[in-house]
Amino acid sequence: MAVTVAPDTVADDAAARDERRDVARADGWGLSRVERLEGGAIGLVELSEFYPEPWIAAPVAEAMARLAGVRALLFDLRRCRGGEPGGVARIASYLFGAQPVHLNDLYSRVDDRLEEFWTRPDAPGPRFADAPVYVLVSRATFSAAEEFAYDLQALGRARVVGEVTRGGANPGAIHRLDAHFAVFIPDARAINPVTGDNWEGGGVSPDVPCAADDALGVARALALEAIRN
Repeated sequence: MAVTVAPDTVADDAAARDERRDVARADGWGLSRVERLEGGAIGLVELSEFYPEPWIAAPVAEAMARLAGVRALLFDLRRCRGGEPGGVARIASYLFGAQPVHLNDLYSRVDDRLEEFWTRPDAPGPRFADAPVYVLVSRATFSAAEEFAYDLQALGRARVVGEVTRGGANPGAIHRLDAHFAVFIPDARAINPVTGDNWEGGGVSPDVPCAADDALGVARALALEAIRN
């Protein structure tokens, strides 16, 4: 059966997308900080959000090019509020080689559909497949930021440093009940291809537990030790 979408609904959706893209642009496409530490030996990337992959492909490529030649990478997600799995896949692509790596699946109950997320072999710029990776997390780390940490941890590609994260893995939608009440109902489930599970409710447990405020210093010390050995 065909579904007719009212023109005003389409216009509203387009306006919302444009507004969100403007927010992403003002937020630096989620790339809050990109720096070289320790004389250029360690790269630091702080992320505020994982925006949609088509929006961030070029800014991420530029950011990773700035870090070419670093011997270790730190990803600071302590204040990252989440985002989209496509954005996770785009950034994670730089941490593996040319062969695609299966990162995550998202099963939608709405249309009984499974969407797979893999690294992108065509991501331009340098790769850091052999560099040690450390992901900094806190109790505020949420959603797609947790996925980034969880996926890399499950694959043995990164060590997670900091606090147990917030625990939001299953997307959904807010449904208004009346003028005063609304309810959030999950309509999809993240499924990691390695663990067969996700981080819903329990969060991501760090490999190196420490206070969030100490995570950068701890990860920096671990990275220095790794590249000196």
